[in-house]
Formats: sequence, C-alpha cells, structure tokens
Amino acid sequence: MNRAGATGTSAQPGVVVFGEALVDDFHGEQIVGGAPFNVARHLAAFMAPQLMITRVGADRAGSLVRAEFERFAMSEAGLQVDPLEETGRVLVERTPKGHRFTILPNQAYDFIDRAQAMAALAAQREPGLLYFGTLAQRHERSRDALTGLLETVHAVRFLDLNLRDGQVDERSVTRSLQAANIAKVNEEELQVLFGWYFQMKPEDPPLAADQVHASCQALLRMFSLDALIVTLGHRGSVYFGADGQVVSTRDTPAPPFVIDTVGAGDAFAAIFLLGKVRGWPLEVALARANEFAGAICAIPGAVPGELGFYDRWMARWR
Repeated sequence: MNRAGATGTSAQPGVVVFGEALVDDFHGEQIVGGAPFNVARHLAAFMAPQLMITRVGADRAGSLVRAEFERFAMSEAGLQVDPLEETGRVLVERTPKGHRFTILPNQAYDFIDRAQAMAALAAQREPGLLYFGTLAQRHERSRDALTGLLETVHAVRFLDLNLRDGQVDERSVTRSLQAANIAKVNEEELQVLFGWYFQMKPEDPPLAADQVHASCQALLRMFSLDALIVTLGHRGSVYFGADGQVVSTRDTPAPPFVIDTVGAGDAFAAIFLLGKVRGWPLEVALARANEFAGAICAIPGAVPGELGFYDRWMARWR
C-alpha cells in the first residue's frame, strides 16, 4: 500500500492536530509517542489529510520523531525544531505495581511558536477538524500558539482531555472545555470533572446511571458542548449529545488478550475523527473507534510497528 502523498491531495476535510510529540524513555530504549502524535500517525496511516503542529529538539529524540513523520508519510510543515530545548521525554520506570511515569518540564513541545504554527496553517486548505489536548498547554508559549489556532480555524474543535497528574489545573481544563465542540474523557477523568464542577468527593456514594447521565448533560450545558464522549475501556463508550441523544456502544467484545492499554484512547479518538472526515454515521464511527482501540490493546505500544496492520481495517471500512 502506497501512502506517499497521503496528506495533501484528498478532497476530504483535513484535521489539524496540535500538541506534544515526545519519547517514552525506558532506561535508554526510546519509543516515540505523545497522544496528539499518536492520533496524527493513525490518521496518516488511513490516508486522512492531517497537519501535525508540534515542536522537537535538535537531538537524537527529535530525529526519532522525524523518522516517524517519514514512516507515516506525514507532512513536516507543522514540525518545528527548537535549537535550545530538548525533545519531550517521559521517563518510564517499571515497578512491581506497574509503570511509573515522570513527565519532564520545559520540553520543546512547551515552546510551540505561534507565528510558525499560523504559517503552517495558512499553507493548508481550511481544515474541518482541530484536535487538541491539555499537556501542551502547561506553558504560556504553547498556549499562545493554540490560542492563535483556535481564533483562526473555523472547524469542529475536538478536545481529548488526557489529564496527567501535576501537569494541568482546573483553570486550563475549563478554558479548554469552553473552546471545544466535542470533548472526550475516560471514566477517571469524568470523575475529576464531577469533583471540580459539581463538588462530588471520592468518598461520596457512586452515582446511579441516571445521575451520571444527568451530570454529563449538565457538563454539556455548562460548557456549550455539542457532545461529550466517555470511553469505558473494553465496555465501549457513551456519547452524550447536546440535543439529548445518547449512544451507548457496549457490544464491542474485549480483545482476546491484552498486552497493554497504552494508546487505546488515542486510537479511539483517531478513528472517531476519521469517521467525521469520511462522513460515517455516528453509531458506525463509535463502533469502529471502540473496535480499533481494542485491537491496539492487543499489540505492544500505542501504534503498530508494521504499517500493514492498517490494511485489514482499510479493506473493511472502504
């Protein structure tokens, strides 16, 4: 399958992906990641036009990121190179209780330049979607670049919350929710939102299903969202629409075996966005997003090592 030129010639509306590209550092073994970059790589593999706006350092890790741009035939128009700051790194320590992650401060993706981002955007046709998260907003410089994009792009804004301990505060999340049209959260992140905005405490009794639905509808109204998507792992997802529509996708079987769940949420977001680009019915997009996220759980890492992994999905969804 030839993916050359996949980013620039399609008549499909493009997706601008803003945020971190980094490496997970396992004591010397470096694996390229970052939620936004994972989303962009999946979109590129499915030949959906996309523009990844990020910043890396002039170092070995930055070369690894650039190699992934090349492997997935992604345009480097939005890839900035910082002459001083290092490419983003997350230190990963294996412990008996699982992995412990240390997200380093002051990384290249914290300094995404607004002027360069706007120039990259101006060279593209008007995108139909803008994806962003919260980690790349922790520094004023990258927040300013994102603000420029949000002020300029007349597109559906998709917020993938991706809360990381110690990396984001309520103010930043509030600002992001106010800017978004669609927000995606997992169950743990939803509980954080309930705590912040409805003063629910961890020790409070669990909410009944109808109370959870009512609280999600309240979040929609509070932030004027068009939709809120809550992912539930192998149990599927629930889509809450501002019009009262609720779509539960709970019939997706769990993968036969789970190697790890790294990148499952990113895979879900990518396929949901792919569905928006290609005009899939909502129920179809959600079901496919769940199924693909489950398949990612059955391989090591957030994206497959071989691009042939995508072929069967492309054949099924053609």
